[in-house]
Amino acid sequence: MGDARRELLGAGRLVLDIEDRPGPPPLRFETTENGRLRVLRQNGHPVLLGALTDGSCCPDLHLHRLGTYRSPLPPIPSARMRAAADWVHQYARWLLAAGSDPLHDGRWELSLRTSFAAGVWTADLVRDWPGAVLELNCGGGWHGVLPLRSFSAPDAARVKAYRKHARDGTLAPVLLWWQPRLDGWLILDGHDRAVAALAEGRTPECVVLTRLRDAELWRRDAEAMTEGHRQRMDRLAAHPASPGTERRRAAMEQGYGDALAELPYDPSGIRTWPLPGGAPAWRALAATAMFQFPGD
Repeated sequence: MGDARRELLGAGRLVLDIEDRPGPPPLRFETTENGRLRVLRQNGHPVLLGALTDGSCCPDLHLHRLGTYRSPLPPIPSARMRAAADWVHQYARWLLAAGSDPLHDGRWELSLRTSFAAGVWTADLVRDWPGAVLELNCGGGWHGVLPLRSFSAPDAARVKAYRKHARDGTLAPVLLWWQPRLDGWLILDGHDRAVAALAEGRTPECVVLTRLRDAELWRRDAEAMTEGHRQRMDRLAAHPASPGTERRRAAMEQGYGDALAELPYDPSGIRTWPLPGGAPAWRALAATAMFQFPGD
């Protein structure tokens, strides 16, 4: 499935610059009715349906997963986990070769993450299956983790094997996909590994896949930021020289440099594609799902 230019950002961070995949990718969101109705589709098959409630500044997102999702990564044997791989680069290689992934043209960051805000892996981890309701805040966010397949029991055989890896510090990371519209993450790989880590009282170590802003957008913002910084520095230059003025100048220069350096790595919104057939097609999929799961 091709290759991508790689940009190394230090330990645990890698950017893939993809130019040979115009899309739509194998794993993609399709929407209709201005994004109110959503389908996550993988290799032509729907794996998740979503619908936003109407008439509220803080809508709920009703979800239904169909149990058809398949991980884009291959199974990871115990021996591979004990070998202490560079998981960020390994996951990048597997995703590029997968054929069931969300990658398309643009810049994508994979980064190792070992800590999260309080509640992300507890109160805001979606354990209901197959249906769920996300209570979005008025900015559209939710800030939790959504699995794409059902969790195994903590005492299932595979999970028990993973729990030993968690205790030994050799458990491979969970692969998450950052969703800016949700202000949360989808689990792409490692559902049982997540259960194992949580059962051992640990926050799952993760590799996070994030779509970055296109170059023309962050460069435009960089030009505006540079012009604003120049104007502020010109105003500061009109003040009499003093130790306080010099400290302020140094702080402004530092802040400008830090902000400019991070612009290329700001997350982008996840691109969506039109849902073929529009709202009637979505309702037909929903009717089939409700027939299969009448209690949902």
